[in-house]
Amino acid sequence: MDFLIKVVLPLGLAFIMFSLGLGLTVADFKRVLTRPKAFLVGAVCQIIVVPAIAYIIAISFGLAPALAVGLMILSFCPGGVTSNLLSKLAKGDVALSVSLTGVVSIASMVTVPFLVAWTVNHFMGAEAPPVSISGLAISMFLITALPVALGVTLRHFAGGFSERAEPIVSMIAVGLFILIVIAALAGSWGLFMEQLPILGPSVILLNAVLILLSIGIASASGMGPREVRTIAVEAGVQNSTVGIALAGIIAAQQTGFSDYALPSAVYGVTMYLVTLPFVFWFRSRNAGELA
Repeated sequence: MDFLIKVVLPLGLAFIMFSLGLGLTVADFKRVLTRPKAFLVGAVCQIIVVPAIAYIIAISFGLAPALAVGLMILSFCPGGVTSNLLSKLAKGDVALSVSLTGVVSIASMVTVPFLVAWTVNHFMGAEAPPVSISGLAISMFLITALPVALGVTLRHFAGGFSERAEPIVSMIAVGLFILIVIAALAGSWGLFMEQLPILGPSVILLNAVLILLSIGIASASGMGPREVRTIAVEAGVQNSTVGIALAGIIAAQQTGFSDYALPSAVYGVTMYLVTLPFVFWFRSRNAGELA
């Protein structure tokens, strides 16, 4: 199990983030400047609204400190390849989805270490493990930002090869994601079964509220239907693999998977149960708009 956590998990996450970068181009980052309003609305939902709602839910449900920390960690992790695929399936604005995912994922290397350190101290109090902000920043760079940058670079200089390899790389990434989620659940099975009646509704509610609230915010901001769908999916779908990896980093002295990882692991399963009905609803509305 320790080999899985200390070797397979970080390498698996790095590969998943590399697959994200492989789907990005330099134009995706430049698009932020040409469509600032849509990007700003999406970024505000991801960076501010998501953690705020997670905090309210953690307090309202009275989650155990470790699980509250885990839920907050999850809220700091912007969607990855999954949110891009779901945005495409929802007939959303895929270009906006990719831009949001790429830019906010890079920015999280700076924001997440500070937010995680505050969260651990806030919920754990005297029992809080020491959290190195600089250590977290370096880890975030190595397992998220650097692989994304490598993927973007390969896509830029070897576009044809990257386009052919991307479907295969994405399939491998999905397989690694499933392995990591299953391992995290198995590693904290006792706490998982004990807390499921509370934790399950918590992550399901988080997912549903974020999608609905983001629809309202994007619509009120004057976004078009495709942009509204994309912002809703991007805010509602978090990168649970990054959440599991961060949980392992801040509990480095612990053997086995950390309890902090449990909310991300449960969410890795339930997000499809919550998000897919919205995706199919978006598709049906799109068909009606085209009719």
